[in-house]
Amino acid sequence: MERVVSIEEVRSILRRPRLEGRTVGLVPTMGALHAGHLALVTASRKRCDLTVVSVFVNPTQFGEGEDFESYPRDLDADVALLEDAGVDVLFAPTVPVMYPPGATTRVDPGPIGSVLCGASRPGHFTGVATVVTKLLGIVHPDVAFFGEKDYQQLRVLEHVVRDLDIDTRIVGVPIVREADGLALSSRNRYLSREDRAHALVLSRALEHVRKSAEAGDTDAAALKAELAARIAAEPAVTLDYAAIVDAKTLERVTVLTRESRALVAARVGSARLIDNVAIRIPGAATEPSRTGA
Repeated sequence: MERVVSIEEVRSILRRPRLEGRTVGLVPTMGALHAGHLALVTASRKRCDLTVVSVFVNPTQFGEGEDFESYPRDLDADVALLEDAGVDVLFAPTVPVMYPPGATTRVDPGPIGSVLCGASRPGHFTGVATVVTKLLGIVHPDVAFFGEKDYQQLRVLEHVVRDLDIDTRIVGVPIVREADGLALSSRNRYLSREDRAHALVLSRALEHVRKSAEAGDTDAAALKAELAARIAAEPAVTLDYAAIVDAKTLERVTVLTRESRALVAARVGSARLIDNVAIRIPGAATEPSRTGA
């Protein structure tokens, strides 16, 4: 695995493979890697000839008072995992490389980035869209892979790539969970043993709502209320939002007539956690697979 820190190095390494017609996959990360990230690497290696992973804790997607300074960082451990996973190139730039002095341009994804997590974290998705657009411009991947745990992020980036005519396919990879259902997240490192036990209410509430919907309850307002109530019943968890939305547009729905998503965000201890689940109504229209399988 080649480990580089500059934009020029990345472009130099990829120049020959491109001339040879080899395909490039990109897995953007903020490090503190876990099995969920490695699932993205696996998807890229299956689909592309070369896999580039970026590790960069992006300051522009953190708001005032959020955990940019304390966000978990362990580049040596990340390097070992990526080498074992067969990654070809690790791009680990510094903040001045990605945002040199005088760089003021930002990419605003519009309304899709202002709801749900965007409402709770103003400017977050502008930061995400900006850094990913920059990474796509640096690496020029054929395909970029993102986890469905960050479902709104996935949809925002599909929107950005489409609107800006960027020639990269965005592919979503299913959520990776612990055996007890907890969605893997770098922020799980913030959880105490007690916090972790409390956090299980998120996946359990989502699963209950999914089963209810797929058994015939298509009243989105009732499902949302049930989702919120189940999470509120755990006093150690503070709900940010619970929502049932159209799986493609993220718009609120009243009756489930096509594939939807149930999404939650909540604070458990010092960690803000997000999770979601697909709701597929028998006989209803569904979204095409984004796994590239």
